[in-house]
Amino acid sequence: MTTHSPRIVDLSETQPNTRRGGDLRALLTPTAVGATSGFMGVAIIQPGEFIAEHYHPYSEEFVYIVNGLLEVDLDGEPHPLRPDQGLLIPKDLRHRFRNVGNVEARMVFHLGPLAPRPDLGHVDTEVNPAGAPAGGPPERSGAVS
Repeated sequence: MTTHSPRIVDLSETQPNTRRGGDLRALLTPTAVGATSGFMGVAIIQPGEFIAEHYHPYSEEFVYIVNGLLEVDLDGEPHPLRPDQGLLIPKDLRHRFRNVGNVEARMVFHLGPLAPRPDLGHVDTEVNPAGAPAGGPPERSGAVS
């Protein structure tokens, strides 16, 4: 039984989140659409930018590369990613994404299941590109970290 009505969310309705680097946008979240099993969004990463290393103690992360060339470090080991490739990142695996190309990269991500509390969703293992500690998790707020 569905408890919420279907809802289309446009990227322009989301707020940029640059706390971990790149421009992360949560589109389908518990707050935005009533999701109960996870959340989905888009990462927009400019050439030379990166998303700081972190891991998810409760969630798997599903990633699909839409555009650009990325490199992902998985527990410190680099792996190339190109358009039309997907990646499953198991829970507790440290990961960092870098745009290694010369065009904007776009990556769709989904995390599930949700952590018991939003503050438990992400664990940062380095500071963000701006030099400040990275911010909190997006699971229930609609903002991505």
